[in-house]
Amino acid sequence: MKELVGTGVALITPFKSDFSVDVEGLKNVVNFNIENGIDYLVVLGTTAESATLSKEEKQLVIDTVISANNGRLPLVLGIGGNNTQEVISEMKTRDISAFTAILSVSPFYNKPTQEGIYQHFAAIAKAAPLPIILYNVPGRTASNMLPETVIRLANDFEKIIAIKEAAGDIVQAMKLISGCPKDFLVISGDDMITLPMILAGGAGVISVIGEGFPKEFSKMVKLGLDKKADEAYKIHYKIAPAIDYIFAEGNPAGIKAVFRSLGICGDTVRLPLVGVSDGLRSKIEDFIKKF
Repeated sequence: MKELVGTGVALITPFKSDFSVDVEGLKNVVNFNIENGIDYLVVLGTTAESATLSKEEKQLVIDTVISANNGRLPLVLGIGGNNTQEVISEMKTRDISAFTAILSVSPFYNKPTQEGIYQHFAAIAKAAPLPIILYNVPGRTASNMLPETVIRLANDFEKIIAIKEAAGDIVQAMKLISGCPKDFLVISGDDMITLPMILAGGAGVISVIGEGFPKEFSKMVKLGLDKKADEAYKIHYKIAPAIDYIFAEGNPAGIKAVFRSLGICGDTVRLPLVGVSDGLRSKIEDFIKKF
């Protein structure tokens, strides 16, 4: 799917100081990214704090993004979990007609075997109304979806078209790129190794830092896809300190501090997450001023 090559961003959910969803702030984030060169938007991923959103709030976020986007960019919707039947039910009952694909995280907490992970996604692929992007993020799920499992899924199910690979392991990413079918997209889910993954044959990124610095980060990705490594690495090394900053005290507290500093929306997060420390906020604000 060519529309998912390039820079996607995992949208935050801005909150007001009373912890309600900040609809205007979300519209600002969407427009800021569209106007600065992002290729597609990912709704209700981990960065959206979807784990602490009610069913009604999730629908409000979906409706707000669809309205603000107004058909300008492809949209991807996060529907995943560790209850296979519940994931299938949500895919079937939610109106997903505005979306290009579904991003579905590998089951967390249950700690399934590789066969369990395979069977989970096999069941989802058989029921899915849209193409599926697998999401491997061992730091959150406590299990690593191995390349052999991904390659098996990619070969067995046409509906499974891509993986967001966030193990932070460039060797594992290279195994995926070399072993998966030619038209299968290996998408970086780790901002710091996005460029080396692209240069190795990856299809782009679903990024967190990219939504705070969309113009520069999407330019780096485009240069990488064009194999202009030297130019791309200049941008990478310029942005790299900010990548460390935004994840230093957890996601999305860091990227929300960026948006607050840019005046796009506030930085409120919901418990059990807390906002960044004053020291980290100062580092982020200083970086933005110099950047």
